[in-house]
Amino acid sequence: MNTPAPSAPSIEEQWPDVRRLFSRATATSLHFSIASVDRTGAPHVTPIGSVLLTRPGRGFFFELYTRRLPANLVRDPRVSILAVDSGKLFWLQSLYKGRFERAPALRLVGRVLGPPRPSTPEEQERFARRVQRLSWLKGHALMWRDPGPVREFEVDRIEHVHLGPMTAGLMT
Repeated sequence: MNTPAPSAPSIEEQWPDVRRLFSRATATSLHFSIASVDRTGAPHVTPIGSVLLTRPGRGFFFELYTRRLPANLVRDPRVSILAVDSGKLFWLQSLYKGRFERAPALRLVGRVLGPPRPSTPEEQERFARRVQRLSWLKGHALMWRDPGPVREFEVDRIEHVHLGPMTAGLMT
């Protein structure tokens, strides 16, 4: 008798782990990488520090300091967002053990949902809480006083980053 192959976990099932990894990535890297497609069809990758996740498979980001990203998204709404837990202790422990006990990185692959829109007070407050720990620095107000409009995105799939045998047991 043939046993059906186990199906991959749904986005809803994976979302708690995605949120944890994005939280660690925020704490250790202060940014994510977002890829779009430029006018020639080439990939364009830019750092972005304002990705915030909402309900399963959804999120938004502020278009702070993104020169080419807005034009790229008008032509092609597809995006890939990379989050990496860059914690030195996490990486050293994993290298010492020869394996990662939790995912070190993942990609959210999806698309933006329409043009930018004005951010809500709740979205602005959520972002302000994220950067609050840096509020004593001179650059805080220069960088984040007015986060501006947001773009919502929807996730079509979650891809775990494969790092050889050290992540083999984590792949879904």
